[in-house]
Amino acid sequence: QVNLVESGGGSVQPGESLRLSCTASGIIFSINRMGWHRQVPGKQRELVAEVTNKNTTHYAGSVKGRFTISRDNAKNTAYLLMNNLKPEDTAVYYCAADLEPGPYYSDYVGPNIYNYWGQGTQVTVSS
Repeated sequence: QVNLVESGGGSVQPGESLRLSCTASGIIFSINRMGWHRQVPGKQRELVAEVTNKNTTHYAGSVKGRFTISRDNAKNTAYLLMNNLKPEDTAVYYCAADLEPGPYYSDYVGPNIYNYWGQGTQVTVSS
């Protein structure tokens, strides 16, 4: 059994920063890729950023240049540094991990590749 726990969410004003953390625990041999998705009411969950075990990253166009994803393999932890936050960044942010052995994909292939998800952490950006 594997559990993912997110932390670091909160309420900030536009232009401020937050860093989200996601730690995976349980029986883990390796993590192929870890990613962050976000969702607001009435909309589909969308990719924010992901990082593979080859250190390849992908970002949503709306966050490029502002957000940075990283991972600490020794701690089975992924981070999302969010700078210059905007009101449209307000959402529940979900951590996800792909733990199943399989082929490596250089591109983002969709959320179904992730077989473990956290419960989410709320990020609110407002004045």
